Amino acid sequence: MESWLATSFRQHRGNADVVRQELQRVHGMTVSLRNVERAIRPWRQELDAEARATVRFETATGRQLQIDFGTTTVSIGAERVTLHLLVATLGFSRRALVRVFDHERQSAWLDGLEGAFPYFGGLPEEVRLDNARAWVEHHDPTTRIVVFNPWLLAFARYWGFQPRACAPHRARTQGKDERGVGYVKHHAIAGRTWASWAALEAHLSAWSRTVAAAGAVPAGGGW
Repeated sequence: MESWLATSFRQHRGNADVVRQELQRVHGMTVSLRNVERAIRPWRQELDAEARATVRFETATGRQLQIDFGTTTVSIGAERVTLHLLVATLGFSRRALVRVFDHERQSAWLDGLEGAFPYFGGLPEEVRLDNARAWVEHHDPTTRIVVFNPWLLAFARYWGFQPRACAPHRARTQGKDERGVGYVKHHAIAGRTWASWAALEAHLSAWSRTVAAAGAVPAGGGW
């Protein structure tokens, strides 16, 4: 059981409540959250030490908003549904906004960005995104010359920000947001089901305002 707990703890990125749910689902064991927290405490200390050792790509206040998509599969009602999670993360405070879509086309990116600006209460100088085909038509890894989609350039001019593409094959420059997508999957999504799409959206909205905001630096801060 100890080996299973350690594996589950790592798999769910230290989320004790999800581990507790998995104990009940897989092993039929009903255990209090406090007891699970006590059991996984040594592994949490290891995970925290690893996190502190990670080199972060820092940005100044007001400088950058990072945005990325990730996919996962959940149960909504009686169906298994593929979700496209858009995670927008402020470079300075690491406040995050999570939106969910049933596709990853240009309209989802634009809808997510337009929702992020009023949510965070301001506009960044630049928006950093990966080399998604929806927006980056070409990115030369040697010269770093980027050809953006005309729709993105028009959208950026309208709102007044500079689009930036993550360097090809260099995840660290997009690291906060890629870790953010994984964090959302394991802490806000894993082990849960929803009665409807609206219930899922309400859950993610509340999670962004509470759980995700509490982990920002400074806690609850702005840009």
